[in-house]
Formats: sequence, structure tokens, C-alpha cells
Amino acid sequence: MLRRTWLVFSQAVTVALAVLFVVVTLKPQWLPHGGAASVVLPAPTIVQAPPPAASAAAATSSYAPAARRATPAVVSIVASKMARKNPHTDDPRFRFFFGDGAPSRQAQTGLGSGVIVSPEGYLLTNNHVIEGADDIEVQIADGRQVSARIVGTDPETDLAVLKIDLDRLPAIAFGHAPALQVGDVVLAIGNPFNVGQTVTSGIVSALERNQLGLSTFENFIQTDAAINPGNSGGALVDAAGNLVGINTAIFSRSGGSMGIGFAIPVDTARQVMESLVKDGQVTRGWIGVEPRDLTPELAESFGLPVKEGVLITGVLAEGPAARGGLRPGDVVTSIAGASVANTAQLLSAVAALKPQSTAAIGVQRGGQTLDVTLIVAQRPKARTQARSR
Repeated sequence: MLRRTWLVFSQAVTVALAVLFVVVTLKPQWLPHGGAASVVLPAPTIVQAPPPAASAAAATSSYAPAARRATPAVVSIVASKMARKNPHTDDPRFRFFFGDGAPSRQAQTGLGSGVIVSPEGYLLTNNHVIEGADDIEVQIADGRQVSARIVGTDPETDLAVLKIDLDRLPAIAFGHAPALQVGDVVLAIGNPFNVGQTVTSGIVSALERNQLGLSTFENFIQTDAAINPGNSGGALVDAAGNLVGINTAIFSRSGGSMGIGFAIPVDTARQVMESLVKDGQVTRGWIGVEPRDLTPELAESFGLPVKEGVLITGVLAEGPAARGGLRPGDVVTSIAGASVANTAQLLSAVAALKPQSTAAIGVQRGGQTLDVTLIVAQRPKARTQARSR
């Protein structure tokens, strides 16, 4: 009897569970609201990236608008140096040994690029592109070709200004170099290897590069946009096609691009251009010292309380610094109230001073802090020297 009762109970429970399953699956509304607990799964957390700005989206898809805006103002430059006549050619004894076909220097031709910066025909390029040239030919993007004359050169920044006389000249728009940030997209435009006008793209890799030995005053924009021989003097433009730099040099073991190129910021180029057009030269301040970066080792060896500044290793006799009381061994910490931490900053700060003006120089002399006042002179003209291309 007990076994039969258990079998009936188990069958009833099985049927009841089967009925409950069917009701829950097909007619859950028949169940009372409080009769069954509902399990609610948490919604997944989704991080929504902000929508890209319209300009950024357009820039990543194509740089054609920037290229169309900038390329008409970028020119190719051919600078020729005529063969020099040997001064002994007319000497009968020289002709006796060497004949009329005496060895002579061959004419040299250099290729580079330039940028039209005004409708009046002023061009910016590198000094090393046209240095020593007897004839300069400029080919514009529209096919016109014309001779150019040199308005002025500044070897200390490796810049030169040329002038051409043509009408309907396209001029590039100036950008604002201080607004550049590492990672910004830039385009390099020029005539590499004389293959024709070429546009390459990259980003700003670094800013304010100096101590490269390329020029006296260095404040380069570094980029990985491909720059090759022939690009020198060409344009570095932003994603809107505005000029932000003049392409100047590359780091290369092979002569071609290795992803490290340097451009002079457009703000520097513009200041130099305006000085050359107005005065024919760039006027800079000068105090007559030989500077050297102050390293932690030097500071420790001299027992100095400062860790940054510029060590003066030499002072020109009767120069502005000597007359003002500056001595070898002094450490310059500021120029006209602005701190200087290295030689590049000192050179730029002194160059910005007006000749014949009075400047206060902050100095650390051993354990003593001083202010030296001196009268600034005009920086002597730099000697023309061969420059690595």
C-alpha cells in the first residue's frame, strides 16, 4: 500500500511540474504577479566614443583640399654656378705645359624648392639652395619659368628671399607655427630628386629641435613627412594648406628620407623675410661671449647652487660683455628678465635684443647672485660657409 501511495504522489508531482512549465512558457500572464520572482540582468556598459569633428573626419579621408590650396605657390629652383676661369690661362708658360685645354672647373647646378609668399613675387627658400649662385631660374607650378634675383640671405637661419617679376602669382597663406602640436598632420611639398612637384604627408614628430649643427639659430619642427634632396626650401603646410615651415634638412645615412626631417618655423621665416625686404639684412643683438651648456657635473665641480644656465667660457676683450663686467666662469641664468637654461635659449634671447639698448643679465658667480648691466651691440655678419644639404 505504501509503495502504491508513493507512486501516485510522484506521478502527481510530475504532472503538476509539467503543467507549470507549459503555463510559464506559453501563458505567463496566468500566473499571479507576486507568485514568481523575475530575474533582471544588468545592461552592458557601453563606452561611446565622441563623434569626430567634421574637419578631422575630412582630414583623415583626404588631404586633397590642403594640397590644392598650397601646391600652386610652391616652385622649383635651379641655381647655377658658372665655371670659373683659371687665372693662369693667359700665362704662356701655363699654356705651354697644359695647352688650351687646361683643366678648369665645371659649371655646377643645384636643385631646390621655394615658396611664393606674396603676390608681388617674393619667395622664401633656403640659403644653401642659392648660395654662391650666378643664375637662379624659378619654375612655377603653372609651367611658367623666370629668372629670380636675390633680395637678401641669412646664413644664420639658412633662409633666403628671392624676387620674381610675374603677374597673377599664387601666394600661400601663412599659418601659426606656435599653435602646432606633436601629432598634428603636416604635408611636405617640393621637387625631390627633380622628379616634379611632390606632396608627402606625415605628422609633427617634435618641436623646438636645436643643437643639430645645421645653423646658428635653431628652432626646428621635426616631421616624418618624406623630405628628400630637392625638397630644401619647399613648404611644410598644415592640414588646411597653410604654411607652417620651410623644409630645410633631413637626417639620413643613405641620402634619402629616413623619416626624420626638419623645417624652419614660419614665424621665424617671416621675421627674417620682413627684415631682409626692409633692410637687406637681419639685425640682431650681440654681447661677445663664448657660451656652453651648464651640465650637472659642471655645476657640482664649481660648487654652484644653480643647476640650469649657460656657462661663459670666454669673453671677447672690449666687447659688450667685457665692458659690462661679465667674466669667464660666470653662469648666465637670465637675459632681460627671461630665464635661459641652455645655449640655444641664450643665443635667441640675445639676438632678440636691440643694438645699443641696455640689457640686464642675471649671473651666478660662484655662490654670489648678480645682475650685470651692459649695452648690446649689433651681431657681426656671419661668414659664408659651406652647409650640409
